[in-house]
Amino acid sequence: SKTVSKCYVQVTGMTCASCVANIERNLRREDGIHSILVALMAGKAEVRYNPAVIHPAAIAELIRELGFGATVMENCGEGDGVLELVVRGMTCASCVHKIESTLMKTKGVLYCSVALATNKAHIKYDPEAIGPRDVIQVIKDLGFTTSLVKKDRSASHLDHKQEIRQWKRSFVVSLVFCIPVMGLMIYMMVMDSQLSDAHAHHNMSSEEMEALHSSMFLEYQLLPGLSVMNFLSFLFCVPVQVFGGWHFYIQASRALRHRTANMDVLVVLATSIAFLYSFVILLVAMAERARVNPVTFFDTPPMLFVFISLGRWLEHVAKGKTSEALARLISLQATEATIVTLGPDNVLLSEEQVDVELVQRGDIVKVVPGGKFPVDGRVIEGHSMVDESLITGEAMPVTKKPGSTVIAGSINQNGSLLISATHVGADTTLSQIVKLVEEAQTSKAPIQQFADKLSGYFVPFIVAVSVVTLFAWIIIGFVDFEIVEKYFLGYNKSISAAEVIVRFAFQASITVLCIACPCSLGLA
Repeated sequence: SKTVSKCYVQVTGMTCASCVANIERNLRREDGIHSILVALMAGKAEVRYNPAVIHPAAIAELIRELGFGATVMENCGEGDGVLELVVRGMTCASCVHKIESTLMKTKGVLYCSVALATNKAHIKYDPEAIGPRDVIQVIKDLGFTTSLVKKDRSASHLDHKQEIRQWKRSFVVSLVFCIPVMGLMIYMMVMDSQLSDAHAHHNMSSEEMEALHSSMFLEYQLLPGLSVMNFLSFLFCVPVQVFGGWHFYIQASRALRHRTANMDVLVVLATSIAFLYSFVILLVAMAERARVNPVTFFDTPPMLFVFISLGRWLEHVAKGKTSEALARLISLQATEATIVTLGPDNVLLSEEQVDVELVQRGDIVKVVPGGKFPVDGRVIEGHSMVDESLITGEAMPVTKKPGSTVIAGSINQNGSLLISATHVGADTTLSQIVKLVEEAQTSKAPIQQFADKLSGYFVPFIVAVSVVTLFAWIIIGFVDFEIVEKYFLGYNKSISAAEVIVRFAFQASITVLCIACPCSLGLA
């Protein structure tokens, strides 16, 4: 029977379901990994692995190679207590051996490893038999100073503020430059329809038409082949492509490095090709000194970036809302506890402030009026009213007397209480609630799994379709030029048939790419 261990990895930089699918797909292929479950919201991955083949640090490294940030979460041994200590005063390997051997002889310590280089000790223990304070005491008795590794209690990894800011900025930049481009486009459409009306009514000759057309200000050519319209569109398009598309380019390059295609790749492909094609066509037109202005796609990138950065921004706002709820839950936890030593007849002998992580089962904890309960426990002495509304939702304070149970995170109101700790650390009600909320965000709805799977195939499929479109039209054009002529209106008669076909084919395939982009919004 293979042994299976479980570890949790904190993952940052995931934006959407296809990131999750990407990590899960790539890690499942690795040796020694049995299963992996990634939570987009909680930003963590739960990995079941075979410790003989692979270890958690290597798993985190695999995730980092995919272009995400990953750190192994230490507090993951379920059932066993895990203790991370900083030990000062070790000078050589014999100190390390002394600490390890003494601890291993101690009843209740299951595993212990001390690193001289980092001054850290990693200890697994059975919470039924021994507690963190006892372990620390053992090390102190050997003549070393030791303290807890400070855990980051603020839920900073649940903070989406920076991403929200970044996408909002991206959206605003794209929008500012997109509005004039859209204005120009609509103006052109209106003028075009007026022209075709005039044409219908007055039966003008096409020469007169052309004269009228070029008299329109936007069609006016600054240089041969470069109209005002195209020049303005180009000017508005550049900043969007650079500033609006910055994050997309970064994400897409990461994805391509790992031979996966996500939505960012599609967006970058569509906008870059549309932009470059239009730019090249303009240069060609200027070189030819064309009289008729070429059809460009400068309006496409700004509009795509506007819609997609808006979608991303809204998505992060929604994620931020959910994560805020988690952060609030986590912030309910007390950070310190007052532990007291009782003599006969419950006389207070001494009390000390310790970190909440150091409270052990069976400790007597004193909670003053207005204080938070650091752990779950049972009242041994004192009477009080307790506000449990944060946990149970009950608005009225609840009476507590000796024998009543209390919940970590609830607030003591008017009397001082002594409680005996029954559940500490990760076993308290509050920790369990936090864990449940995180797990609820981890588990996926069947429809979501389906969407993840689709998005993996979607991008390569679209790229393939647009390439097929390109070649199909080129072939059709060379076989039967009339078809292209029928659909490609207003092309310049002076350019060769071959060029007309290639231009038309490019327009068709770019259209396919651009139309597919907003689907990523739907999937997201």
